[in-house]
Amino acid sequence: MAGKVRNIVVEELVRTPVEMQQVELVERKGIGHPDSIADGIAEAVSRALSREYMKRYGIILHHNTDQVEVVGGRAYPQFGGGEVIKPIYILLSGRAVEMVDREFFPVHEVALKAAKDYLRKAVRHLDLEHHVVIDSRIGQGSVDLVGVFNKAKKNPIPLANDTSFGVGYAPLSETERIVLETEKYLNSDEFKKKYPAVGEDIKVMGLRKGDEIDLTIAAAIVDSEVDNPDDYMAVKEAIYEAAKEIVESHTERPTNIYVNTADDPKEGIYYITVTGTSAEAGDDGSVGRGNRVNGLITPNRHMSMEAAAGKNPVSHVGKIYNILSMLIANDIAEQVEGVEEVYVRILSQIGKPIDEPLVASVQIIPKKGYSIDVLQKPAYEIADEWLANITKIQKMILEDKINVF
Repeated sequence: MAGKVRNIVVEELVRTPVEMQQVELVERKGIGHPDSIADGIAEAVSRALSREYMKRYGIILHHNTDQVEVVGGRAYPQFGGGEVIKPIYILLSGRAVEMVDREFFPVHEVALKAAKDYLRKAVRHLDLEHHVVIDSRIGQGSVDLVGVFNKAKKNPIPLANDTSFGVGYAPLSETERIVLETEKYLNSDEFKKKYPAVGEDIKVMGLRKGDEIDLTIAAAIVDSEVDNPDDYMAVKEAIYEAAKEIVESHTERPTNIYVNTADDPKEGIYYITVTGTSAEAGDDGSVGRGNRVNGLITPNRHMSMEAAAGKNPVSHVGKIYNILSMLIANDIAEQVEGVEEVYVRILSQIGKPIDEPLVASVQIIPKKGYSIDVLQKPAYEIADEWLANITKIQKMILEDKINVF
């Protein structure tokens, strides 16, 4: 790997930094949002298959489980506890090797267990026996293990399985950081212990207009944890206060916080759910419709539309390059003095080694008083170092050191 000359281009980007733009929009779909549930299951299945392949064969065999559909059920929530009358339906799809040298590999068993284990952790009030039906229709594949090992010896660096690109940027703006940290705290074990009534389906939308930030939070409240509207309003106030604390620790800008704005107490309308996710009541979810690999949806930034969750961590550049771009951008922003913003885009070419992209584009907005000439060399070296060690990403994924949504 050492000594390779890679196609890395570092240039100045001429545009208004996000913090100086008049309008900024930022969104995060929390772990209980139907789209995030689809992402989470897809990724959990991929990681479980990868670990089981490694355990049995010493190598991760081909799979892509990035096709998960969450079909909303039907529920009648009410204060004190309602019921789910039609379960949520979850379809696991994609492809995975099931026959290895004429030996059967239990794809569906591994996938179903991973999906259930994930749901058990992600949505606390979801009864897996009565509230959800999970169906595995993952397509079958077969492989000659000797052939796989020979190919790996011949190409120690995996070959890109697609012509695709990944995108990353750094650093996060104040609004981005606030949106990300607000959802993470509201869905943290610490907060849930204090307020078990707060479900996992939490969406946070941030708007910065000039110097003023509006934070709109939609948080599903679990009906069995609140006996009446007064209990509900007390929980809603706790969400507000927690968000206010997060905001005040990240910005001095004036901020307005809104929680469950569709509530209409006069009409008896409150955002209560049986399970803590809107998937119980007709809201559907699909892989790739939610957060990007940095956990956010950011229309003010460059973004890839690639669905990273569920793609294999060996050669699928739709996953690897999005993660890699983010890691390179983070390191450049943190380690290179004089970087206002940095954007990284990496393009693969199918069949080529993943450490040799067709191009790795690094675009930097320098801080006032800094020249791009001073920033190019260290930025190039960081990008080159990450590409030379690209297989680290696979290890980081399997050790749960990195998330993709």
